Parts: sequence; structure tokens; C-alpha cells
Amino acid sequence: MTQVDIRQDGATGAITTPSGRRGPRASRRSGGWSIEAVRWLVPLGLLMLWQLASVSGWLNPRVLPAPTAVLGAFWELASDGRLLEHFLISLRRAGTGVLIGGGLGFLLGMLTGTFRTAHLLLDTSFQMLRTIPNLALVPLVILWFGIGESAKIFLIALATFFPVYLNTLHGVRSIDSRLLEMAGVYGLSRAETFRRVTLPGALPGVLVGLRYALGISWLALVVSESFGASSGIGFLAMDAREFFRTDVIVLSIVIYALIGKGADSLVRLLERRLLPWQVAR
Repeated sequence: MTQVDIRQDGATGAITTPSGRRGPRASRRSGGWSIEAVRWLVPLGLLMLWQLASVSGWLNPRVLPAPTAVLGAFWELASDGRLLEHFLISLRRAGTGVLIGGGLGFLLGMLTGTFRTAHLLLDTSFQMLRTIPNLALVPLVILWFGIGESAKIFLIALATFFPVYLNTLHGVRSIDSRLLEMAGVYGLSRAETFRRVTLPGALPGVLVGLRYALGISWLALVVSESFGASSGIGFLAMDAREFFRTDVIVLSIVIYALIGKGADSLVRLLERRLLPWQVAR
């Protein structure tokens, strides 16, 4: 039987064989970078076309400024600290809303998915509320909470509640009933069954709901910051509109897009950590 000598490269930490080929860990790392580069091909290509159209005069800078002008607006706002201040305020609003709405959605999704009585009592009402647009609730929310922080956080929490609730409910309902029967055969208590069977089985659905909720939270943030706001990225865009600063408006949109992409990437990383048995895509 032939014995193969496998050693580790001290400089890079990669596994190599005598033929000089790298092992699976290095291959996965290089493959991951290649996939990530492919994901950014289209955005970077569109950015180059945008700059080319602006330089060639095909785009009116009053309608859509060049990427370099947007970059200049970024540097202007970042240098005096205004951008960071507004960004942190928006981030706090969105994070608080997601924490409240997503937490309630997870708890009630688990409750209605596990107990039939809770499902019969609550699910119909949640499905009716889910179809009401956030914009339709703005006048009522202003009457309830005024135009302060509470109104903005309420709208974000309401928008993020339903994606987490629906996907958690679906995740619990999708658990194989034979697993629950096996838990009963082994004499597991309700708490042990939840920890060992229900929660792991529903976790893929919960994380999908969280991904949707994080995306929707920024849409709700735009709505909430469009009335009575004196700070935040939305306020920055509304204030720029008054002075015809299209570059600042586009910068605000780009910031929303980048934050959404970053939040989605964090949840995907969480999925890879918590769900290692799923095939990475």
C-alpha cells in the first residue's frame, strides 16, 4: 500500500502534497474568493457604464450625477462627521426595530407553529394585518406616537415582524412528524424536544425570515424617516432634495444598498455557521 506524504506549508497554512498541489482547504478558500468576485461583476460593470455615460454627456448631472460626484459628496459629508452621525442614528433605528419585530415574530411563530390552539386564535389576525401597507398606517401611527423615535421604530418593527413570523411558522410546520414521534418515544420533555428537534428543524426558515426582515427594515426606515425626521440617512436625502443636491440623494440610496448587502452577507455567514449540513450556494 502506497503511503502519501502530506505536509502543511508554514507560510500560508495550506495543505500540500509532494506534487505541489494544494489541499482542499486552500481550494475552498480560492473558490470562495472567485465566487465573490463573480457576484460583483455586474455591479462594477454598471458602475463603469454609469461613469462613461456621465463623462460622455449622455446623462444630465442634475438628473443623475457621475459616480465621481457621488464620491465627492461622500467625502464632503464624511470629513465633517455628518455622514457618520446620520448613519449611526439610522442604524440604531433599524436595529432596534428588527430586534423588537423579529423577536416577537420568532416567539409568536414558534407558539402558533407548536400549539394548534394558538394557531387557530392568532394566525388569521396576523394574516389580515400583514396585508396592510405601512404607508397606510403612517397617519394613524403619527396620531398614536407623534413624530418622535417611537413612531419610526414601531413602523420598522411592524414591517419586520411578518417575514420572521411567517418563515418561523413554516419552519416549525415543515418538521418531519416522525422526529417528534421519536422524541416522544425517547421520553424527551417539552423543553428538550424544543431544544433538540423543534428549534434545529425550524432554524433554516427562521434565518430566511431574518434575511427578508433585514431587507424590509431599510424600506420601512425610508418611510419612517420621510416624516418629522431631523436626523438619519433619510433626513439627509430629504434635506438634499430641498437644495437640489442630487449627488447627496444618490449617495443616500447607495448607502442603503450597501448596508442591505452587508446585512444579508452577515445572515448568510450565520447560516453557514449554524447550518453546516446545508450545501453552500
